[in-house]
Amino acid sequence: MYLIIGLGNPEEEYSNTRHNMGFDTINTLAKKHNIEVTKKKFKGLVGTGIIENEKVLLLKPQTYMNLSGDSLIEAMDYYNLDTQDLIVM
Repeated sequence: MYLIIGLGNPEEEYSNTRHNMGFDTINTLAKKHNIEVTKKKFKGLVGTGIIENEKVLLLKPQTYMNLSGDSLIEAMDYYNLDTQDLIVM
């Protein structure tokens, strides 16, 4: 399993700005691969699915950018993932 985390800020004012490119990338991946990123978990919004025959967890932290690590660590610990299973955008 891969954890793909898109960094951004949760406020609407950052929508469609360079500050939310990570969120935009997750939204594009989710749409392309029919993955709903709506479940509230790990201090963020998550969705699971398959991309290129690999199970993935898409994560958009709902914390401020400087606290994104909290969400990331919770997800990595929960699934017992290593850094080679992580993609950060």
